[in-house]
Amino acid sequence: MAGHSKWANIQHRKGRQDAARSKLFSKLSKEITVAAKMGDPDPEKNPRLRLAVKAAKSQSTPKDLIDRAIKKSQMGDAADYTEIRYEGYGPNGIAIIVETLTDNINRTASNVRSYFAKSGGNLGTTGSVSFMFDRVGEITYGPEAGDADTVMMAAIEAGADDVESDEEGHWIYCGDTALNEVSEALEADLGEAKEAKLIWKPQSRTNVDLETAQKLMRLIDTLEDDDDVQTVVANFDVPEDVAAQL
Repeated sequence: MAGHSKWANIQHRKGRQDAARSKLFSKLSKEITVAAKMGDPDPEKNPRLRLAVKAAKSQSTPKDLIDRAIKKSQMGDAADYTEIRYEGYGPNGIAIIVETLTDNINRTASNVRSYFAKSGGNLGTTGSVSFMFDRVGEITYGPEAGDADTVMMAAIEAGADDVESDEEGHWIYCGDTALNEVSEALEADLGEAKEAKLIWKPQSRTNVDLETAQKLMRLIDTLEDDDDVQTVVANFDVPEDVAAQL
């Protein structure tokens, strides 16, 4: 068991504080529409859609927006989105994975390449950095779920692989194909999770200094501000003294 990364906690708090809500809702709605279009429009019969709806609810997305996104998937004029993963290196060689949903591949590729170049990084080919990450399910609980030992025992019984706990909460990890099963088992024991989603989890993290952290934050903010970008993950962490300055 280990504490969650300082960078992840900073990013989480920052997202809560200043994310443009309409942009966030738009991205969550897009994932719901794509998930419903690819499978069944009933979340109970479509695991990806169930996770997308859960993610939207965790961000307080209005119910009517969720319902509208599902209905949109069944309309003949619904946009066709392509899922594309970009991989590259940011400042100081930090590995970054960018997941997108786009209706214009050329536009998205050009934008993402430009963001990396302007930050002093470079875009690589598929697989160039993803080998440094594991594709896993992540289930998040707040500190009110219990102490670290209580959550650890519940996670083990639910079939999870690992738990990271600190004063801000608990992050439970499992195999990507076991996410639904593990999250349902945990819900029966610990109550509803704050979030349950598939992520790219860094196998190791590189501590960065203040200047590099600021450059990386600017790049990540720019990427996340793009309407086509769904998620951004990087394999760095911020030491406590640097986190205090941020």
